[in-house]
Amino acid sequence: MSLVKKILGVVLVLVVLAVLSLALVVSHDSPCGPSPALASGTPAMKAAVHRCYGSAEVITLEGIAKPTVNDDEVLVKVHAASVNPLDWHYIRGTPYILRMEAGIGKPVNPRLGVDFAGAVEAVGKSVKSYKPGDEVFGGSTGAFAEYVSVREERAVTLKPASLTFEQAASIPIAGVTALQALRDKGQLQPGQKVLIIGASGGVGTYAVQIAKAMGAEVTGVCSTRNVEMVRALGADHVFDYTKEDFTKSGQRYDLILDNVGNRSFADLLAFNRLLNPNGAGVLIGGGGPDAGNFIGPLATPLKALILSPFMSHKFSMFFADLNKKDLTQIGELMQSGKVTAVIDRRYPLTDLPAAIRYLEQGHARGKVVIDVE
Repeated sequence: MSLVKKILGVVLVLVVLAVLSLALVVSHDSPCGPSPALASGTPAMKAAVHRCYGSAEVITLEGIAKPTVNDDEVLVKVHAASVNPLDWHYIRGTPYILRMEAGIGKPVNPRLGVDFAGAVEAVGKSVKSYKPGDEVFGGSTGAFAEYVSVREERAVTLKPASLTFEQAASIPIAGVTALQALRDKGQLQPGQKVLIIGASGGVGTYAVQIAKAMGAEVTGVCSTRNVEMVRALGADHVFDYTKEDFTKSGQRYDLILDNVGNRSFADLLAFNRLLNPNGAGVLIGGGGPDAGNFIGPLATPLKALILSPFMSHKFSMFFADLNKKDLTQIGELMQSGKVTAVIDRRYPLTDLPAAIRYLEQGHARGKVVIDVE
């Protein structure tokens, strides 16, 4: 028995050493490298890049190669883009687990941004749905630039004529996240009651309006300065979390959509008590830049998993899947006037670091938009 214990002890030590070694590797930050020189005659464009991990100050505006168009792709001249927490996650390379995909030490792809709106400049020979001049919006890596390319069948669709480029650029990640969280993950039905925590943020402002369009009774949670805005978006009830504890209101809900993240065990237990017998919770977001470097947004669903034997309801993490169908649906809701874009601030592309810093503070009302032109 003593031999078995010794072997198990050695194995445990080796596992701990392996985990610590991996942690040191993925948390290492390489210095920022120079911008590679463009080959003579290469068409260039302005783009925001980060050649190392760090705060918003590592972002630079450089001249890089203009994208070429493959047979199944569309080349878009970007007029506007918008900022999401996803962007500062990639800039900082946190949580560190993200670096397994983004790059160890420094980013594999230095391009930044996802949400865009603009006009089609060129199409590949296999493209049937778009032609030069069409106004479109969607999502593709590298949106903080003069041009972006995207596959025809992926996350790009025609922009409704009534929307500005800024309004359309605010839709993709936030709008699709709200729609899929309510419709798919939350299975929200007409007449049900939904509690939207963080109702004044990018996802929250879309979620309030989409839930109302789906026929739900909506309760929003936000700070004092945003109460009237959330009510104007259609919320039936609004809690000011600075003045009242919504977990002690006695109200019950069929769905809780938490856009704040970084929840404690006590928070999750309190949310569990707010749900009706068949209710569920959907967790989005993971707090700010200091919410945990190693697993970040995964901390809250892990807590929910640990607590699951003691809770009567399921709380699950959700990540959106950008696609043409859902982008089109939200565009139609906006065209009909059922949903509107809430834009807090606008920054030129040259001030992208300031836009990122503002979003990191966690107080943006709706979306932060980047004017690329």
